[in-house]
Amino acid sequence: MRFKRPRNVLPDATFSTKIIWFLLILAFVAGVFTGRYASAFLALGTFALTLVPLVVARRFDVYVPRRFMGAIILFIFATLFLGEVVDFYNRYWWWDVVLHGGSALGFGLIGFLAVFMMFQGDRFAAPPLAIGVFGLCFAISIGALWEIFEYAMDQTFGTSMQKNGLQDTMWDLIVDTIGGLVGSGAGVIYLIRDSDAPFATFFRDIITRNKRLFAKYRSK
Repeated sequence: MRFKRPRNVLPDATFSTKIIWFLLILAFVAGVFTGRYASAFLALGTFALTLVPLVVARRFDVYVPRRFMGAIILFIFATLFLGEVVDFYNRYWWWDVVLHGGSALGFGLIGFLAVFMMFQGDRFAAPPLAIGVFGLCFAISIGALWEIFEYAMDQTFGTSMQKNGLQDTMWDLIVDTIGGLVGSGAGVIYLIRDSDAPFATFFRDIITRNKRLFAKYRSK
């Protein structure tokens, strides 16, 4: 009798993701043995958060390109571990700007696809511009929630995630808006011009590999 091989809990991770996991585990162990329990806690928490997108994708059977998934995990690692534990936020003034811009771009892409998915990929159910606006709002909303999270961390644990307070928050939201506009704008261009759009390969890959979520999609 042949036994069916159990399905992996997590999809295949990229090499960079495995490196990140190794570094986080190493940092956790080092933090415990050296008495730096705050750093150990952040390393362990970051490791747990890097598993969330992988588990969610597998749980809901949604295909996500490995590179995009790797970028999400890299962002979590760069924000929580490198930013706070290694203190990149204070060492490099541009670190926060790059992370906010990159994440906003990603959330703009995700927001556009999420709204487009609600119409099951029907490009005629709503104007592309309207879908893009909702995608932009999604990216800005995530950015605003992150600012609330930073404020809560500063007030609760005495961290300095907000740096200069209001000025830092406003610049972060401005960068979030620009990144979200680029991401959602790329989705609008894709619906209008198809193959000539920025990130066209990304959109096409997501839509074609998740046909059940975009059942009404018809390419030009």
